[in-house]
Amino acid sequence: YLMDTDIHPNSPQDRELSARLYGGDQEMRIAQEIVLGIGGVRALRQLGIRPTAWHMNEGHSAFLVLELAREQVQQGRAFAEVIEDVRRHSVFTTHTPVPAGNDAFPLPLMEKYFHQFWPQLGLSRDEFLDVAMQHQSWGPTFAMTVLAIRTSRASNGVSQLHGHVARGMWQWLYPGKSQDEVPITSITNGVHTATWLAPEIRRLYDEVMGPDWEDTLDDVAQWRKIHDLPDEVLWETKQALKHRLISFARERTRQRHLRLGYPPQVWPVLEEGIFTIGFARRFATYKRATLLFRDPERLKYMLNRSDRPMQIIFAGKAHPADDPGKLFIQQVYQMSQQPGFIGRILFLEEYDMHVARQLVAGVDVWLNTPRRPHEASGTSGQKASLNGAVNVSILDGWWPEAYNGKNGWAVGDEREYSSQDEQDWNDAQHLYHILENEVLPLFYDRGPDGIPHGWLAYCKEAIATVAPVFSTRRMVKEYVTRLYMPAASGEK
Repeated sequence: YLMDTDIHPNSPQDRELSARLYGGDQEMRIAQEIVLGIGGVRALRQLGIRPTAWHMNEGHSAFLVLELAREQVQQGRAFAEVIEDVRRHSVFTTHTPVPAGNDAFPLPLMEKYFHQFWPQLGLSRDEFLDVAMQHQSWGPTFAMTVLAIRTSRASNGVSQLHGHVARGMWQWLYPGKSQDEVPITSITNGVHTATWLAPEIRRLYDEVMGPDWEDTLDDVAQWRKIHDLPDEVLWETKQALKHRLISFARERTRQRHLRLGYPPQVWPVLEEGIFTIGFARRFATYKRATLLFRDPERLKYMLNRSDRPMQIIFAGKAHPADDPGKLFIQQVYQMSQQPGFIGRILFLEEYDMHVARQLVAGVDVWLNTPRRPHEASGTSGQKASLNGAVNVSILDGWWPEAYNGKNGWAVGDEREYSSQDEQDWNDAQHLYHILENEVLPLFYDRGPDGIPHGWLAYCKEAIATVAPVFSTRRMVKEYVTRLYMPAASGEK
């Protein structure tokens, strides 16, 4: 169900609450989360739906546990008893290791919106606020992640590395426990195959695995058949998808020129047949979209080398309040207009699912350069490998679980740095080295038939290892068996 507050007889102020996800101040945010958490429970009750398991994705919906408790307290039960019952039926997933991504509201704001609510829980002001108290550098807060963790039977991160990071972040909630003993597990994210798989690639899968392969989508053994796919067939299909991507990008660029009153000339934007990197995601600073530009002259040489040129297509958007992220977009665009880069680097505007589908299907390599360990999971690289692209990625998020040395490349070391400049420099140098000495030579190493057989072995291994394991089929199975079924039974 999609909740909408833009209906009569809501006040004009309340009708705005569901108008936009991002933007607004903390007052807007707490109001939205009250609608989602408390309003969500009440909406389900009106529909006659009585779930036995409640899953909070991020802390934004965590007020729901207070509403579930309120229902039972109003029937004469004590809060301490009720909250344990609620806890047995609730689970929580944290999606970000970045502190700023975890909502925490100042106490005066909580008092403003909940002063009539905590008496319905049979609690005093201080007892209520202590349920989710977190002391920040700027003062005490009511923290939504704290509320969710404390009132859930199980909590999880969205990759194995993120689970480890989350255990460190929230270790303070478990005095006397080491980081490894903190009860936060992990279920790694996956992507919805039918949504992201190009029809042309689907036909290849039908040929080598049979038309019913989706019935056993997460069966790793069946995906080994991908290695039986003739190289010339996969290569021809990937080249056709790249041609479609380049045509799409040129038309997008032409339309932009027309809109801005420029001549509708798009050549020499991108080149057919050459090595193409894709980078598309939210432009948060920790994702380091500009890492490749650390040494512009070296990058310029790589882009324009006559025997093995390359090109890069960027796309993405920044959070409306993320000015540094917007600056990264500006820097990428400005670089794309410089001599030596123009035509070889392109930023596609108006990023959406349609643009993303074109990119993940058409590129040769998917580039991922987050500052480890800030990427909770990331899924764009999973979509790319589903379509036969190879990942070149920092060992962060989901990639440490997938990388096997034959299905892509790992950038940097599995370590953390005390200096961000040192980390950026080392990661950039390693990235240049991998591209120049391993990735590009393999791509341009053609057999007598003009086909890069060694490259396609990486593509096939990427498909075979990523498609079944990093799918929503596998992910949902894990949630059902490990979290939902125990929560639904309410077992202690």
